[in-house]
Amino acid sequence: MSLFATLSRSVALAVMLVITSPAALAQLAPTDEQRQAAVEIAEALRYGHYADIDFDEQWSQEAFQRYLDILDGQRSYLLNRDIEPYRHLEDDMADALFDGDLDDAFALYNRLSERHTNRLEWLLAELDDGLSLEFDSNERLEVNREDAPWASRESELDELWRKRLKNDALTLALTDQDAEQIEDNLRQRYEGQLSRLRQTESEDVFGLLMAAVSGTIDPHTGYLSPRQGESFDIQMSLSLEGIGALLQSDGEYVKVSSLVPGGPAERAGVLEPADRIIAVGQEEGEMVNVVGMRLDNVVDLIRGPKGSVVRLDVVPAQAVDMTRSQIVEITRDTVSLEDQAADSEVIEVKRDGAPHRIGVINVPTFYVDFDAWQAGEEEYRSTTRDVAREIEKLKKEGVEGIVLDLRNNGGGALQEANSLIGLFIDRGPTVQVRDAQGRIQLYGDSEAGTVYDGPLTVLVNRLSASASEIFAGAIQDYGRGIVVGASTFGKGTVQTLNELSHGQIKLTRAKFYRISGDSTQNRGVEPDITFPSLIDPERIGESSLDNALAWDTVQNAQYRRYGEPERVLPTLITRHEERAKENPNFRYLERQSTLARQLREQHTSVSLNREQRQRELEAQEAEQLSLENQRRRALGLPELEEWMDARSDGTTPTEDPEVESEGETEGNEEEVPVDRAHVLEAAEVLLDYVHLQNQQRMAKR
Repeated sequence: MSLFATLSRSVALAVMLVITSPAALAQLAPTDEQRQAAVEIAEALRYGHYADIDFDEQWSQEAFQRYLDILDGQRSYLLNRDIEPYRHLEDDMADALFDGDLDDAFALYNRLSERHTNRLEWLLAELDDGLSLEFDSNERLEVNREDAPWASRESELDELWRKRLKNDALTLALTDQDAEQIEDNLRQRYEGQLSRLRQTESEDVFGLLMAAVSGTIDPHTGYLSPRQGESFDIQMSLSLEGIGALLQSDGEYVKVSSLVPGGPAERAGVLEPADRIIAVGQEEGEMVNVVGMRLDNVVDLIRGPKGSVVRLDVVPAQAVDMTRSQIVEITRDTVSLEDQAADSEVIEVKRDGAPHRIGVINVPTFYVDFDAWQAGEEEYRSTTRDVAREIEKLKKEGVEGIVLDLRNNGGGALQEANSLIGLFIDRGPTVQVRDAQGRIQLYGDSEAGTVYDGPLTVLVNRLSASASEIFAGAIQDYGRGIVVGASTFGKGTVQTLNELSHGQIKLTRAKFYRISGDSTQNRGVEPDITFPSLIDPERIGESSLDNALAWDTVQNAQYRRYGEPERVLPTLITRHEERAKENPNFRYLERQSTLARQLREQHTSVSLNREQRQRELEAQEAEQLSLENQRRRALGLPELEEWMDARSDGTTPTEDPEVESEGETEGNEEEVPVDRAHVLEAAEVLLDYVHLQNQQRMAKR
């Protein structure tokens, strides 16, 4: 496997912390192939992983606890007495793994299976007895029970599930479904979960156990079953023929982690990172509830032939309650190189009545047409070649500086990040790669000259990852330009895919380091000037993932700086902050981000009283609507009556829709969507930088 670390491959294969398990009648046991694979995985982790792993008692405790969390993370099925016979694994998990002794781990899963099956049958029996739709009590349901103690009596869980059933019914009632619809939907949900439960095979159990094992090491190391290995390219992002969205699990929900640049979902503008998908339907027919469904089964429902339509019932990322969903339609398509190609535009910024032209180059991903390159074709497509072409075009347009937009760029080919840096520097190192033995390989630009040596700003956000972080970090270290936006994702590790006798293992083998010696891992690249963002770093990014490898440093490489932007940075920040205070979109982003965080912190339980629940929802959405309408009034836009209406409006937080760029900072600000404001402010910062550099040159004469 070539040396590149894409965000998509690591995120899309995230293992779902599912509650599904085998039926009680099917006592699943490990196969000989799985026992052997467990031993091979243990050896691969011990001798092949980047981290120095001690398979001691502490590791066994962490692995056993993680296995319990995967099986029953909300403490909803197992009783304390169900777990006690297997507590010895807290000390013995490492030995069991190296010996291929998986019997007790499977037995614990089988016990969970029995409890889970019984609970679903209990729910269906409650529906048979008649569902009460009286929601007038003062009860509340705890939202997150991951830190709750294990129940000692089944009656405790009966009470929990009575409230859960009531909440499920109330959630549907709040969407104006009648009694018959509520009962039919809940029955379909529980019967579907029970049916999937009974179809579970030993490979599924083995996969969950290996997820616990690998998940104690780092979030990007993991086991792939033979089935997963065969469809790796499709599973990695759904980008070959689907909707172009990277999906991961979030408890019993499927969450959108990012969108594939140029993909159908991004073009449609109906999905955003951290959105949750609760149902999937085809162009016609009933929607299928996917709450609690395995991630790969959800993928199968979403995937389909090019040109067909898939319907998704989506709860927006900013929603504080699962009742606030909307159905969106996306036409499936393939994502071609043309869809992901770099493109450019010219933004006209006016200062003191005089126009100034700033070029913007959008780089969705780091790509290269490997087939054409390997065939020796001279005109093969690549990020570097396409950006160089756009630079020449912008030069002819007479731009005073260039903004390179790397927002939502999840990475790609390392060689392209390396060569793209070479367009802006005259030879020099670009990135360091350290392996598990401590050996450091230095990559660099060896070609003399530059394609562009003028003023440069790099725009990033939380979804800029891997190769994007290498590029932004190098520009920052060289003093070659200003980095603006939000802190990047923080994925600074390299994975390889290794064959096992049964399945494959994706293994973290190395880490990226900037030429300054700082790792990009975990912390990402901190911008010189920070812009507000609606992407919550506590929910998206490397630091939000369990057991992410730590940030650290190595010896810096030898390189010469091209400028000293830090000398004018205080002035740039001051001018940016002055503009941000007057920018309705920036004020909205700052306030909405703060409000969303406050609402999540307050949302620890939900009321089971319909009127109280409605009041709480209306109060929360009234705050969100108020912020949106404050922004709209400042921009001269019509106000909205409902907060959910903002999602389908063309001026709300979207990923750079196509708008006219010439003169848009003067006179037609009402056409500017929230996210577009980042591009315009990056151009303003760059123009400030150009003027300050000119003043410095004049002062030296």
